Amino acid sequence: MAEIIQRDGTWAFDGTTVRITPGLHRSVALLRQTYGEVSVPLTAVSGVAYEPERRRGRLRLTLREAADPLLQATGGRLPETADPYRLAVDADRAGVAEYVAEEIRQALLLEQLPEGPAESYLVSGPPVPVSVRSSDGVVSFDGSRIRIDWSDTSDRVKRATGPRVITLDELAGVDWVPNSGYEDGVLRFVTKGSAYAKLPPEKDPYALDLWGNTRKDLLTALVAAAVTARLPHPSLPRDTPALAIRAAVDHDVLLRRLRELGDLHRQGVLTDAEFAMTKRVVLRDFR
Repeated sequence: MAEIIQRDGTWAFDGTTVRITPGLHRSVALLRQTYGEVSVPLTAVSGVAYEPERRRGRLRLTLREAADPLLQATGGRLPETADPYRLAVDADRAGVAEYVAEEIRQALLLEQLPEGPAESYLVSGPPVPVSVRSSDGVVSFDGSRIRIDWSDTSDRVKRATGPRVITLDELAGVDWVPNSGYEDGVLRFVTKGSAYAKLPPEKDPYALDLWGNTRKDLLTALVAAAVTARLPHPSLPRDTPALAIRAAVDHDVLLRRLRELGDLHRQGVLTDAEFAMTKRVVLRDFR
């Protein structure tokens, strides 16, 4: 086991999985603390590096393209401090950081894992249900439906339409841009044949205009990721028949649920008997 514990968080590598746990210090980004522990299988990793600096260096994990729904949904736009695959390291722990990075690199070399884009999501992404209160309203996702309840300060056009409910079958994609504090952000649910696609975010009843508290508005990335994880994987061709897309999505969901069960079993939340029984139920439901 290679492990490094810092105020910013903990990385532990057991030869097959990198477990990333955020720190509890107030300096740790709210998004990382809310997301919680992330389990990254070695198959999702493309590289790792320790970047030394005078006072504090950083460990950085690089994932394969399209392996993680959070990175897929945010498109490289997460602020550095909110990136769950970055760990700030005190200068006196540089040696430990180098050791952890080397252990991961050696495992990648020994396993000879594929380097190209992933063909399915290998990281589970945020669990559902997930609900976030943003500057424009509350957005919730239960695994099959998105609901937006507008705030009192939302545009009157949005408030006039009432709560917005969107099913996964209606969705063509999700667009997310963070609120930087200098420019507004947006979480937009792009529906098939949407008539609202060209409306500004403040008037689009399928979009949340992110203009308030930057730290809290960043949490909408978790909703974007949870939804993205349950949409067809980007490796599927655009002209893939609907039945084939549904089969691929169901397969991704099955793998994600089995990984989540495995994590709960390893953490001691599920006993051996509970794990076996729950696994049988999940597999039965996907037949």
